[in-house]
Amino acid sequence: MKDTADNGPIRVMISDDHPIVRQGLRTVLEAYEDMTIVAVAENGAQAVLLVAEIRPDILVIDLQMPVKDGVTAIQEIIQDNPDARILVLTSFPEDDNVLRAIKAGAMGFHVKDSAPEHLVEAIRAVHRGEVSLHYLAAQKLMREIKQYQPPHLRGEALTPRELDVLKCLSRGLTNQEIASELSVSVRTVTTHVRNLLDKLHLVNRTQAALYAIEHGIARNPE
Repeated sequence: MKDTADNGPIRVMISDDHPIVRQGLRTVLEAYEDMTIVAVAENGAQAVLLVAEIRPDILVIDLQMPVKDGVTAIQEIIQDNPDARILVLTSFPEDDNVLRAIKAGAMGFHVKDSAPEHLVEAIRAVHRGEVSLHYLAAQKLMREIKQYQPPHLRGEALTPRELDVLKCLSRGLTNQEIASELSVSVRTVTTHVRNLLDKLHLVNRTQAALYAIEHGIARNPE
């Protein structure tokens, strides 16, 4: 996880098909000393290529775009880099694609009419590895999870090490950071993450983090 105080401003990439939105976001974000725009994409296909090339700290992406929609772009980006940090910014908070984007791996979701300071705080939160959801997206996701989850851990029991990894996921740590904290290899962490997602029937790290918080797993007992 990067510390902007030591490593410079947050490197933000914007992907939106509307020129006015792209310019507006650039103007807003570059007014903050801890942010810089490193790339701009006009559609989802371009976003996938630029993320692979530039590796921004944060991708701020719309869902409704030509050539390749935002959800498909997120899926492809996460497949290439599971630790990519993505914030969805859309005009349609009730869109069913919101849940698809979160399941695909987006860590944040906010609406375009949010106050600039709220967007900036959301970018900072996602950069720290935290989940940042507009309340409508959070409500949708929690309703879906509760539809098929009993109040106790479901599926196969997690091993103590898998629980350790789940707690780390709830803190937004990357696989590299989890490996360092638990003194294991990144490959071992990747295996644990895959196993716990399979056991809990979850789709991605964002759902795992919310699941840990929902079930009181997020904090180690003192």
